[in-house]
Amino acid sequence: MAQYTPAYQPNGTEIAVIKTSKGDIRVRLAGTDAPVHVGNFVELANKGFYDNLKFHRHVPGFVIQGGCPNTRDLSPEEVAQRAGSPFSGLGTGGPGYTIKEEFTTNPHNKHLDGALAMARSQDPNSAGSQFYLCLGPQHALDDGYTVFGQAIDGLEVIRELRVGDVIEGVGIEGATAQAAQAGADEGGEGTDGPEGTEVPEGTERADS
Repeated sequence: MAQYTPAYQPNGTEIAVIKTSKGDIRVRLAGTDAPVHVGNFVELANKGFYDNLKFHRHVPGFVIQGGCPNTRDLSPEEVAQRAGSPFSGLGTGGPGYTIKEEFTTNPHNKHLDGALAMARSQDPNSAGSQFYLCLGPQHALDDGYTVFGQAIDGLEVIRELRVGDVIEGVGIEGATAQAAQAGADEGGEGTDGPEGTEVPEGTERADS
């Protein structure tokens, strides 16, 4: 799968507002530390890629994960029923490309409580659209997964999220006008992604 370099160049002040069926989460994006991941996330958000997707994976005390386009046309109930099945296709979708890892170059790659990071498969450069939010510190992941934001409001919402809850949309505050154009130029919803795009249980690597 082709590796993508976002056209959008972060200015370091972007804040993502993740609107969910449980409430809003405000995340300060780490555009200086992880410019590829932030640029990609801003572009996807501005073209509506995340609209109406559902969270498909919840591990209590670990992470809540979403961003798989295979959940778009499913109801919250259908996602909840299919979650965990290896034949459901949940957790395998993406934007149709991958991005380069930045956990080796991000000087502040710390999985703190409420950290926003990108899921991937066994290939370090296989992230695309699926993200997770940490339910407590998860420093065992620091050396293998790119952190590109930190929740500054809505931690209580993160803790209430479950499989099937809806990502109603993602707004970006502080982005330059370039972001809207970059997102519009990309277009498309995307469906294909690396098999098993997940953050692992505990310290294990994700299976493909």
